[in-house]
Amino acid sequence: MNKDQCFQIGRIAKVHGLRGEVNVVLDVDYPEDYEGLEHLFLDQKGRLVPFFLEHFVIQPGGKALAKFEELNTIEQVESLVGSEVFLPLTELPELEEDQYYYHELIGFEVIDEVIGPIGPVQIIYDLETQDLLGVLHKGKEVLIPIQDGIITQVDKAAKKVYCRLPEGLLDIYLED
Repeated sequence: MNKDQCFQIGRIAKVHGLRGEVNVVLDVDYPEDYEGLEHLFLDQKGRLVPFFLEHFVIQPGGKALAKFEELNTIEQVESLVGSEVFLPLTELPELEEDQYYYHELIGFEVIDEVIGPIGPVQIIYDLETQDLLGVLHKGKEVLIPIQDGIITQVDKAAKKVYCRLPEGLLDIYLED
């Protein structure tokens, strides 16, 4: 399993108690969807390693308490602190027809209402303050905020993202 086949749900923040439990900080919209996970993958030196769980209990504040099978002491789990936590893409919760996951937008063509075709989505920047589409336009990366009013429609079947860019946004990126 590699990262291209997975999505990150969080990271191990710290050890909890003395019996091998850890606190996982989740970076997902609906933490309750992940209650009772039976396995997950941890990034260990750039490789995804599967771990089986005795329990995965959702806690308040977007956290979870996890206990791995066969890891029963604080010493056995200390090295896992800071590890990113992943699940296979096949385990993503089902979405409504008009909803989408960011990773699905990679390769979609971005089309502005006024300008027309802008270019393909190359990357998604999932930032704390603002999520952005990284779009290749005339050989340069253009960052487009992912927000209502700018992204007007996503057509998954046609692989197109329709938008209404703020006036002058493209000019900022095209100036030398």
